[in-house]
Amino acid sequence: MNSQNTLSRELALRIGLAARILPDTDAKRLFKVLTNCVGLPITEDKIGSINLKKLKTAQEREFANIDDALLKQALHILKTNVVTIETRKPEILGFSEGDMPGSVRIACGSNDAVNVDGHFGSCSQFLIYQVSAAEARLIDIRSTDIPAGLEVDDKNVFRAELIQDCKVLYIASVGGPAAAKIVRLGIHPMKLPGIESIAEVIGQLQTVIAGTPPPWLAKVMGIEASDRFRFEREATG
Repeated sequence: MNSQNTLSRELALRIGLAARILPDTDAKRLFKVLTNCVGLPITEDKIGSINLKKLKTAQEREFANIDDALLKQALHILKTNVVTIETRKPEILGFSEGDMPGSVRIACGSNDAVNVDGHFGSCSQFLIYQVSAAEARLIDIRSTDIPAGLEVDDKNVFRAELIQDCKVLYIASVGGPAAAKIVRLGIHPMKLPGIESIAEVIGQLQTVIAGTPPPWLAKVMGIEASDRFRFEREATG
């Protein structure tokens, strides 16, 4: 029996879930770093002793370039009992162009379909919402898995093209080169300061839409240029 088989099912599940939120990381890579961090066998007590500094410096600083916010989230998952009952996915609602005048289509990078908690390069899905001041409608959930047999030269371009019909992307973390590729497709990336629920993000956006949207948002909402000029003057006083 190898060392990985000595893991409890619970710990193995946590390692798998934690790896999903870290960019370019699978369970094998995370397991290797944890092994270097605390030694074998990996136990609940050893996992509980790991702090951010210890994780960042393990395995010759393997994770040194990953955002602290994502590493903290990974540590939280590693140290928290997992609810194994599958979370019910939100219901996708029908939508036809023209249904919601004055609305904007957004994408939320997520792993759990509840929070904006994903790194652009590693989140498992994008939840697509049509949002107006009065309504928010989930119209699609798009997996970021690359279809079998499809050759992808640039994973970030592939992911950006999945959401190219959206005008705004909410994400927990995104690197500069990836952000440039997103912008190139006409999508405005919004990196959040921390993990937030999708409901909170949408609520904040609806408040902005109902009030004085910034010129870039007014433009993607289809507001006429004369009105965008009014918004800009109101925003600057």
